[in-house]
Amino acid sequence: VGSEMCIRDRFHYSPDRKAEHPRRHLHGWQGILQADAYAGFNELYAPDRQPGPVTEAGCWAHARRKFFDLAELGRAPLAVEAVRQIDVLFAIERDLTGLPAEERLAQRQQRSALRLTELEAWMREARAKLSRHADVARAMDYMLTRWESFARFLGDGVSIRRVPRVT
Repeated sequence: VGSEMCIRDRFHYSPDRKAEHPRRHLHGWQGILQADAYAGFNELYAPDRQPGPVTEAGCWAHARRKFFDLAELGRAPLAVEAVRQIDVLFAIERDLTGLPAEERLAQRQQRSALRLTELEAWMREARAKLSRHADVARAMDYMLTRWESFARFLGDGVSIRRVPRVT
């Protein structure tokens, strides 16, 4: 279970987006990295990485923004619904702010787990009816192809919206 003591935001400037930068910045570190789907992090997640793999946790703020931008344009009712469902999870998280990690974890299991299962089922069903070229389909694919990383918060007490930026 995570604790507030282990949460850190980190930013490293890099002149480009080469994978060598996160590899160097996070050399020797292992833990949970909550970030966007930047491909430069991929080798950090390798099971044979030393001293151990970094565990990917999807950043809900990045995922939500993809839907929010579409919803704001008023062109995608499915995006509006995705934002609504994600915002329910965010509201739960706001209620849990300040709780010890163990209590936050228990509350997530009680309050968020079913919501997350329902969101995934809804998203998979809606996605199956969309063209792969639809903007909202791409936003859904961003989450669905990384669903395990987005669900990771259910097994830990860390925030779903904290975004360490390591580039």
